[in-house]
Amino acid sequence: MTTRAQSPFGGQLQSFEKTRQQISDLLESLGEDTSNRDIIIRLINEVITIARSKKDRLDLKIMNSALAELNHAFDLFAPYRKIRKLTIFGSARTTPDEVSYQMAKELAGLTAADNWMIVTGGGPGIMAAGISGAGAHKAFGINISLPFEKPFLEPGGGVKLLEMKYFFTRKLMLMKESDAFASLPGGFGTLDETFELLTLMQTGKAQLAPLVLVEPEGMGYWEALEQFLQSQASARGLISEEDLKLYRICHSVEEAKEEIVQFYANYHSLRWVGDDLILRLLRPPNEAMIDSINERFSSLCSTGKIEATSTHHVEISDGDNIDLYRLHFKFNRRSYAGLRSLIDFVNLDGLKEEAKKTEKC
Repeated sequence: MTTRAQSPFGGQLQSFEKTRQQISDLLESLGEDTSNRDIIIRLINEVITIARSKKDRLDLKIMNSALAELNHAFDLFAPYRKIRKLTIFGSARTTPDEVSYQMAKELAGLTAADNWMIVTGGGPGIMAAGISGAGAHKAFGINISLPFEKPFLEPGGGVKLLEMKYFFTRKLMLMKESDAFASLPGGFGTLDETFELLTLMQTGKAQLAPLVLVEPEGMGYWEALEQFLQSQASARGLISEEDLKLYRICHSVEEAKEEIVQFYANYHSLRWVGDDLILRLLRPPNEAMIDSINERFSSLCSTGKIEATSTHHVEISDGDNIDLYRLHFKFNRRSYAGLRSLIDFVNLDGLKEEAKKTEKC
């Protein structure tokens, strides 16, 4: 008579399943929404794994603080998710009498007047200019806890203010929630934020969005940086020439505002569904437009071509912008700067349609 060898992990698996069931029962008793229960269970399981791993106290404090900061930040932004937002980066040292300060304030005001909201780092300088220009009720301040930098608070309050301990959680919230970005001259922090954003868009880790590098005419701050990128990074093959299309240098508030608005003239948003990249548009793409797109941008496809499509059943299930028009294709997941050029082309078609309507009026 033979006996089957017992798995050394059998007891652990049984213990895991028992714990999983206990978690599920707990969530049930709390009346937790079942739609995201699988993710909630994963989070709790991760905490249990951490508890068993004997992390040192500093590691635990970092994880605890980061999770708490993100949780509070998501709660703050949640009621405003459907409102477009502009994040403004820039130096905390810029004074109100400087042209850069006035440009940031004016850009924030013009953008807020179009029913956008403004997100800044919540400190002095350019950040204060953005909050002041938008008005407190249309502004978010994601401040970093530093001994020498205090949050800028608009008289009368009203700013949706968060104070973060970590730069990485702060940068995540400055970028995740916004639909456009403006960088004014600044120091290491501004350059860090600007280059991280460029890196995220270049690699597909952030949604493509307009990024304007704003400076007064003749200042040469961003122009000098662009010359370096062209003569060193691009010339040496460290970035592609096309990557330089991920931003635009603007010398006036009007030019910056136009770049932001035009990015959404026809393009609305994108979404991955499986291997398909879906571009959502405000206007229906006609056959001539699709032919032109394939003629110019076929290299973006890993297989097949770019085609018009109906709303995917996953989008319908999620209620995700189901009334918009769509293009879809198998994107090669490499040429994000090229994808930005495709979006610009689609928007140009949208601007032409707007011009035709204006002429008829």
